[in-house]
Amino acid sequence: MQCPVCHFGNFPGDDTCANCGADLWAVDVPEPATGFHGKLLGAHLDELGAPAPQTVPAGSGVDAALAQMHAGGLDCLLVMDGSRLVGIFTDRDAVLKLAGQPQRATSIDEVMTRDPVVLRHDDPIAVAINKMAVGGFRHVPIVDGGRPTGVVSAKDVFRHIASRIS
Repeated sequence: MQCPVCHFGNFPGDDTCANCGADLWAVDVPEPATGFHGKLLGAHLDELGAPAPQTVPAGSGVDAALAQMHAGGLDCLLVMDGSRLVGIFTDRDAVLKLAGQPQRATSIDEVMTRDPVVLRHDDPIAVAINKMAVGGFRHVPIVDGGRPTGVVSAKDVFRHIASRIS
């Protein structure tokens, strides 16, 4: 159990910190979860104004996907199989999975992130931040009824927060 005062690692069940003597009696008592209802993080993702998603069909070539991203100044593309979201291809995927590889015809299916984590348009911004932090994502698709309606990026979230606190 970590002391809230000095951050010393104590044994579970200790009543006082062995390092600084702080009271640890109530440190491990569970507290009720707080909801995300504040104006800053409780706002729905709709308020971010996330742009419509740019898509590419499953089975497309990576060269065509990269050209589409470059032409549109995009950081990511959603990979669709008909009307179903099957993956996401980001600039990070390109760098980590393609850089230094021999040039060959590569399908987007080989390098995309399959079954991406998604958000709903009515999720609070706090949920987006949590999913991005836990998963290490910079882009998360927003879906409505299983159909992608946008992509929220870390940049969108930071811009929103900065505009509200300045």
